[in-house]
Order: sequence, then structure tokens, then C-alpha cells
Amino acid sequence: MNIPARHIIAAAMACALSASFVSARAEVSPEATPQKPPGRVESFTPPGPDRAVPTSRSELIYSFAPIVKKAQPAVVNVFASRVERMPANPLFDDPIFQRFFGGGGGMPGRNMAQSLGSGVIVDQTGLVVTNNHVIEGMTDVKVALADKREFSAKILLRDPRTDLAVLKLADGANFPTMELGDSDALEVGDLTLAIGNPFGVGQTVTQGIISALARTHVGISDYGFFIQTDAAINPGNSGGPLVDMNGRVVGINSAIFSKSGGSVGIGFAIPVNMVKSVIAAAKGGGKQVRRAWMGATLQTLSQEIADGLGLDRPTGALLADVDPKGPSAEAGLKRGDVIISVDGQTADDPEAVGYRLATKPLGGQATLGVLRSGKKITTQIRLAPAPETPLRDAVKIKGASPFAGATVINISPAVIEELSVQGTTNGVVVSEIDDGSYAQQLNLQRGDIILGVNDQKIETTRDLEKITAGRAYYWKITLARGGQVFTTVIGG
Repeated sequence: MNIPARHIIAAAMACALSASFVSARAEVSPEATPQKPPGRVESFTPPGPDRAVPTSRSELIYSFAPIVKKAQPAVVNVFASRVERMPANPLFDDPIFQRFFGGGGGMPGRNMAQSLGSGVIVDQTGLVVTNNHVIEGMTDVKVALADKREFSAKILLRDPRTDLAVLKLADGANFPTMELGDSDALEVGDLTLAIGNPFGVGQTVTQGIISALARTHVGISDYGFFIQTDAAINPGNSGGPLVDMNGRVVGINSAIFSKSGGSVGIGFAIPVNMVKSVIAAAKGGGKQVRRAWMGATLQTLSQEIADGLGLDRPTGALLADVDPKGPSAEAGLKRGDVIISVDGQTADDPEAVGYRLATKPLGGQATLGVLRSGKKITTQIRLAPAPETPLRDAVKIKGASPFAGATVINISPAVIEELSVQGTTNGVVVSEIDDGSYAQQLNLQRGDIILGVNDQKIETTRDLEKITAGRAYYWKITLARGGQVFTTVIGG
């Protein structure tokens, strides 16, 4: 399923708290209100205080309230903000302007950027899982619990590749938590609840079913493997839990497919089995999540390729290239092999293979089902992280070059995995960019690969540091972005 990127809306959408709401009054006509037949007495049984989580499908007809009461205390509202310095207006330095409108000079102004989302507490010490896009670029994060308590939160870990983040509440203990379920146990048609804070109106519960599993090609994270639900998800729901009928988290609501910006019954959640690996990394004190590295390039199978390989249908992941020093080569995998399963679970495309391996703990092995020359074979692949060779040797570029304010690192298999580098293993890659820097003004982006400057090849971070140390009349820059290479010239 290929969905246009412009229609995929991250459900937090940096939902501005200053957004205005337009009220609409609903007029109910007498005809729209059902009337009771004369003399008919309807029985009503008030809910008892000892209601429990339903144990059978028939009990679900009664109410979802017991599930909500179990899950809701652990769902939180996440408020994130940062102060942006606005560029100074030279008009304020004009003496005539100051004479008529007062002083103030050309001091830059300030603007407050704000974002709103949801989250779920997964540990009694105050660990909160939310979406990375809710807190991306923000410096101040506050969390409000269902019982109205508010806490400052520290960002423990950001994982842009999965669009997940883990926060730690600053104070308190024995917080309410929600149990983590098993997303692999879900089936299409299962009932689910989505809990969050849509549009900032307050904690809201919506109900739906699992519409699809293993939804790929959504285009909102590197691991495009999502649960699809028709439970209403709207801006502000991002980071909130998708809950099963046992009151357990089975996914983190992340995005919707919409042309209007509101819910149309097509929402996407990150499977909780992926969330577990991010939580484990945060608990271990890591600043990034290390996952199994295949050491191979996978390609989607088209019908033409499948026909050429003698396959009856285009399912699986084709090995387009194999690193001779990687785990795939060690496992005996070859170019042209097609991976069709991981530990017995079907893998229909490269995204499914990547997801299955990413949720496995490092240090063990996984069993791959492979098609080779029309025959099915199995092989064991070692689950090891990508190596840091060469070392990153991070350098922040200074001076007056177009790269000033950018931090660059050497390219290694680990960096390629982390930053999703495409198309080349040469040059150095941009890992960070300072706000307001020359590099940011020239739209240099994280993940850009610097290949050459002024017709000199860049092989290491020290090469770029040396070339940019002095001034130049012009800067001729060759870089790669998104798998494409281009050259531009900028005045010195």
C-alpha cells in the first residue's frame, strides 16, 4: 500500500496550543428524538461498584468502562515547548522609527513554539513513552496525569527511526502504569481502544477494531510496520496507547491518513513489540537504540522480478547486495536470495524483515526462511549491532564557511544504520546543526553527506575541518541527500 506522504499526518502535528476552536450548536428537532410508546415501562439496571474487566465477548456488550478504568490512569498529556529567537528587524534601528514608535533598538524578539501530544506510563518510577515528533526540537517538557498532577520531564532517549521517545518524570514514585501486551498476538478484527488528548480538549477514549496488521509503505518512520485501526485518532493523540481488551498497551498511536487533518477511520500505531526495545535501551542508560545489523541491502520484489526468479507471487525481500564482512555473508546468504520469513513469521517485504530483526535482542540468532533457485532453505543469522569502523571522530565546523555550526562524523555501518544514509559510503555525514547557524540558514540537513569542497575530496572529518579553516572567494560543495548527488556554488 503506497500512501502519498502529504496525506500522512503525524497526529501531534506540533498541535499549536494557540489554535482557535469554532463552536457549532446542534439543534435537535422533535422528529429526531425517539418517543417512548404510551404505557411502556423500560427497565434499567444501574451499574454496580464491583464491575470487573470483561472475561468473555458477551460481557463486552455491557460496557468498555472497566477496561478504561484500568488503563486510563497511566495515560498522560505531554506539553513540549521551546523559545525561538526571532531575527532582529533593522527597521528598529532607524532614528525616525524610534522617534515615533519608541526605542528598543534591533534586539531580536522571541517566540514560543509549542507542541501537544499524549503518552503512557510504563514503569512505576515514571518512565513515559510518547512519539518523538511530539518532543522533537523541544527543550522544555511537562506531563499532566489523569489525576491532574503535573510534572516536569527529562528526555531520556529519542529514537527518530521509530518515531518513539522515552521521558522520565522529575519527581514522585509509584506512578500508575499500563501493562505491555504482545502485538504479534493481534488479529484483524480485534477490538481496541485509543486513549489520548485530541486537539487538547482533554483525555478522550475512542473505540474501534484492528483494521490491518503489518501495514508497510506508510512513510512516517524507517521501520514502516504499523497496526492500522479505525479507532478515531486526531492531532494530539500522538504518543497515546492503543489498548486491547485486557487493558494492555498493544501499540503507540502515531499517525493518520487524512485529507482534512481529522480522523477518517484510518489510523496507524507502532507495534508494542518495537516499543519494548526502545524502553529497554532507555532503562539501560543508552542514548540510542542498537539493533541487529544484517550487512545487506534489501529490495522490494516486483512482479517482473518475481517472474524472473520463478516465484509464483512477489512476496519477500530480495538481497540486492551483501557486505562480505557482515552477518548475512556469515550466514551464507547470497545476492539474489529472497527472505520469506524470520523465526517462522512471514516477511512479505524488506520493511517486515527489518522490523522482525529490530525487535530481536542482540547477542542471539534468528532463523531466516530463504528462497534460492526455487528451493526453500533455512539459515541462522547472528544478531549483532553494526560496527563503528571507522570511529565517528565528531568535529564541529567553525569559522565563516557554509558548514559553520554543523557537526560532522565519519561514515561507518553504524552511522549508515542510525542516520539512514543512502547511496554512498564515501565522505562525511552531518549529524547535528546548531540553531541559527550559517549551516542552518543554508538549509544543510542532518544526514547530508559532504563528498567534496572546492574540488577537493572529503574522506574524513579532519579533511573538512582543514579545508574550511580559512576564507575563500567561493565554496563549491558536492553533497549527497536522499540518494542523489548534486553540486552547488556559494559566495565566500
